[in-house]
Amino acid sequence: MAQSKQSPQRKVYVGTFIHSVSLANLEILENAAIGIEENGIIAFVEKDMKELGLAEVVGQKYGWKEPHIVKGDGRSMSFFFPGFVDTHIHACQFPNAGIFGKSTLLDWLLTYTFPLEASFSSVPKASRIYTHCITRTLAHGTTTATYFATKHVPATNLLATLCHYLGQRAFIGRCNMDSHTQPDYYKDASTASAIEDTKATIAHCNNLDPTRRLVCPILTPRFGPSCTSDLFSALGALHKETKLPIQTHISENVSELALVHKLFPDHASYAAVYDAYNLLTPVTVLAHGIHLSPEERSLVKSRGASVSHCPISNSYLGSGICPVRELLDAGITVSLGTDVSGGWSPSILHAAREAGGVSRLRTAFCPPDTKDEDKERLKLGVEEVLWMATRGGAKALGLEERVGGFEVGMEWDAQFVDLGAEVGEDGAGGRGGVALWGGEGWEERMAKWVFCGDERNTQAVWVGGRLVSGGMEGAEE
Repeated sequence: MAQSKQSPQRKVYVGTFIHSVSLANLEILENAAIGIEENGIIAFVEKDMKELGLAEVVGQKYGWKEPHIVKGDGRSMSFFFPGFVDTHIHACQFPNAGIFGKSTLLDWLLTYTFPLEASFSSVPKASRIYTHCITRTLAHGTTTATYFATKHVPATNLLATLCHYLGQRAFIGRCNMDSHTQPDYYKDASTASAIEDTKATIAHCNNLDPTRRLVCPILTPRFGPSCTSDLFSALGALHKETKLPIQTHISENVSELALVHKLFPDHASYAAVYDAYNLLTPVTVLAHGIHLSPEERSLVKSRGASVSHCPISNSYLGSGICPVRELLDAGITVSLGTDVSGGWSPSILHAAREAGGVSRLRTAFCPPDTKDEDKERLKLGVEEVLWMATRGGAKALGLEERVGGFEVGMEWDAQFVDLGAEVGEDGAGGRGGVALWGGEGWEERMAKWVFCGDERNTQAVWVGGRLVSGGMEGAEE
């Protein structure tokens, strides 16, 4: 297991930089340079070096002496892009990726998920799976991950330690579940033991990373059917005490909704259950949100909570199509989650692709009298899904001032993406699934990356200025 590489000196990255500046717009900076301090913070962004050469920018304008130069401008069609933020992923479910059978959500949990998660009482098994999960997601460009772990404190604490060691920014959640709906072999013994174990993981994370620059605990009630009222109440009180973020599931499946109504008949809706126990907050990430009513959307918006859109698992577990446009129109922050292993891919790029795809599919189910312009509004563009993959995730987690873009004062959480050379006369060219034929502008290139790209295009990944996957640090001037 290789530790993430260090960044011991100032660095200047040179090339093309692309990032979201709004939900609908990407900023493309060609012939640009970004300077990174030793601590991984962006010190300057020189957007156009046509008037000044690199030496003049670095030495004369900013007074930097002999920084390490990393050039990305000589590698065919390449660019730097902010690291992806995955706001919903079950690290413990990695071995089950691609396994669904013919089940839907509740049957899938009982048949595949709970038996696997229960096995994390074995720390060596957890180490093997968690190490693979972290290294794979980093290779796919995920610099920040919001992890569901299991109920086991030693294994959950190990996940936090591994993220810190390997350099991934992570929110670590010990999974809380004390309801009779959980199988006897996989549940918390009591509300008190669940809170005690959660506090143990919080303490471990705080000792591991006191400033929470890289690793932060996150309160994790699994979902409505898994927790009793007493546990919800205790977790709400713990949030009030600690101000920690919260993650959970909501309105993923219609059978789940029926079960929540049966278990909590005194509450008007699924969202109202969380709200009653002070779990619907500005730092709450709600995974899925497919079947939220208009009233629930208003409630989620009023509390400042966000939704993690998980289009792959929504499709492959047959849960439904999330009405993302309506969520955005309601003013709700929407991010992206891979939802491994309901989602078969650990790649946020794949999630962005599927988000665009299922939004287009929605138009097929519109009433016959729907106007064409109203159908078109349902579709999510490349710019929008890339915003959700970066800025949206950062905002959902309260990191919008630190990650998700290339601005002075933000951390260098980034990936270097290479689309390969144009296809030549001999038919050679391209990289991974992307092939460029000449004449494509950046709009077309970005579309090619979103819909055809994969981890083979991701050549290097940095978190907080540290190279954590791949490599191009040798490209020194």
